Amino acid sequence: MRWSHVGLNCRDQKATEEFYTRWFGFDRARVVDLGDSEIVFLRRGEAYLELFQAAEPVAAAAHDDGPAAPGRMRHLAFQTEDVDAFLAGMGEAAEITLGPMGFDDFICGWRSVWLRDPDGVIVEVSQGFQDDDRLDEDLRATDGRSTS
Repeated sequence: MRWSHVGLNCRDQKATEEFYTRWFGFDRARVVDLGDSEIVFLRRGEAYLELFQAAEPVAAAAHDDGPAAPGRMRHLAFQTEDVDAFLAGMGEAAEITLGPMGFDDFICGWRSVWLRDPDGVIVEVSQGFQDDDRLDEDLRATDGRSTS
């Protein structure tokens, strides 16, 4: 099993495509023509975004780090080497909903900022996040795998 994609409903597919290609390095991978609409697939490495033209009225924009309701995606997240440099590059195009915030109490150097995309989806941009290597050691201990 491997990750496939996230499907996003868009007010304006072109604006959403521009946002993710310009700021997050996605490229157009495929367009599926449905006659009266189209589905646009964007790709960056192994990650895909599938963009649909929204059929429903516009929902209220999410805030902070995203909606907390069950069954709703809270936010998309990307890693960068430097949150401040990323924000400087975006300039006024960055619609910040929360942060930047530091999480040194958990991981030294971990910082995040949350932005709103053209459709109101919250996008987290982080630097410095690392897995907890102790969890891998705990897993090996509980399933009998040797560390040597």
